Amino acid sequence: MSFFGFGQSVEVDILLNDADSRKRAEHKTEDGKKDKYFLFYDGETVSGKVSLALKNPNKRLEHQGIKVEFIGQIELYYDRGNHHEFVSLVKDLARPGEITQSQAFDFEFTHVEKPYESYTGQNVKLRYFLRATISRRLNDVVKEMDIVVHTLSTYPELNSSIKMEVGIEDCLHIEFEYNKSKYHLKDVIVGKIYFLLVRIKIKHMEIDIIKRETTGTGPNVYHENDTIAKYEIMDGAPVRGESIPIRLFLAGYELTPTMRDINKKFSVRYYLNLVLIDEEERRYFKQQVSVPSPIPAKTRLQVLFPTG
Repeated sequence: MSFFGFGQSVEVDILLNDADSRKRAEHKTEDGKKDKYFLFYDGETVSGKVSLALKNPNKRLEHQGIKVEFIGQIELYYDRGNHHEFVSLVKDLARPGEITQSQAFDFEFTHVEKPYESYTGQNVKLRYFLRATISRRLNDVVKEMDIVVHTLSTYPELNSSIKMEVGIEDCLHIEFEYNKSKYHLKDVIVGKIYFLLVRIKIKHMEIDIIKRETTGTGPNVYHENDTIAKYEIMDGAPVRGESIPIRLFLAGYELTPTMRDINKKFSVRYYLNLVLIDEEERRYFKQQVSVPSPIPAKTRLQVLFPTG
């Protein structure tokens, strides 16, 4: 970013010390596009240089101080004026004075705590970034650089299977089973559907992966559901005693880790939605856990980030 005033201009850039060797990760931006950013984990040191390049070396740049910050913040789209910072570190690079030539300032944030995963959703954004500021009397010169943070999870020791019997009295009785209840982002969901009683003319069955993003608290809670995947597991009429296998590869879908009450601002959960459609295009599923209906739709799916 450049600043122009009183005939003086300066360009500010932020350079990481390990930029050549550090991995980059794709991350979705607010406009839905994907870009690559430097990847960090919790506890890693963030160090580098703030570079100032004077466009006119014959003139001086007066300033009220130069600093660099490492910030982790949550922004709720319905409350854009307020940024909720959960990490805020500051390093002063220079006292008030003048810059007479282009120069660079070293900085280091040692073993920085980065407790949450970077996330861009429908109504909320969690971002980490470095911000360099040259304080000026009229207008500050500011440069920001985003990074991406991934959190690591160990695979759970206890990962029980999901097994349920559901149906409509005297019309439909099915039993479904998934091999486990917790999955990592590159995992495979393996399961089976057993038809114990079929008196409805079913022509189609699918599994949907639903992402539910919850923002706000109390009376201001807002839920946003997004169908990540629709996976057909049966096309045709089943008969009693038939068993339909399920094998759903998660690697091909845009999933994030499950997030629970992040900084008391938002949560992200995943559900497996089992849907049956009959010949009259009626859909049998359960929309909410608290409302009884024929087919349980939302079996919770916990998504874990892989450990390596």
